[in-house]
Amino acid sequence: METQEQVQTILDTRQILSGFGRERANLIPVLQKVQGKLGYLPREAMREIATHLNIAAIDVYGVATFYNQFRFNPPGKHSIKVCLGTACHMRGGYITLEAWKRRLKIEPKQTTPDREFDLDTVACVGCCTMAPVTVVDNKPEGQVEPTRVDGILLGFGHDYTNKESQESD
Repeated sequence: METQEQVQTILDTRQILSGFGRERANLIPVLQKVQGKLGYLPREAMREIATHLNIAAIDVYGVATFYNQFRFNPPGKHSIKVCLGTACHMRGGYITLEAWKRRLKIEPKQTTPDREFDLDTVACVGCCTMAPVTVVDNKPEGQVEPTRVDGILLGFGHDYTNKESQESD
């Protein structure tokens, strides 16, 4: 049985597809338009696209996974992007990334189960003097050491440091 969200995804995707012909050449523009509307490419949407274009769903998925512009998890309410460019790498960007992964309990390109945060990496944000940099909701935060990760999360009213003890209450 489909959830209300899945039904809405199918309806939204069909509405977008109504503006496109059935040529395979429309695949990337359709994927871009669907992601623009939904924020990501859910399975239901990719199946609808495959049906509309009369191609295998695995071919839709194959094209979507080839390009890193497409995402397969819903975006979080807040976006966290850790810079891993040269300056940030040299000043601990990967350590900062590990701190985000540990606190949010997700990997890059994933979203927390409560959909509050998504995590990703970027090659460079152009703020090298502030390294290591984390971009939070499109705002660069400089000198983000692991201890600042907790402070940033608390600023959103989220304490992911004791998540297990809060869930057992």
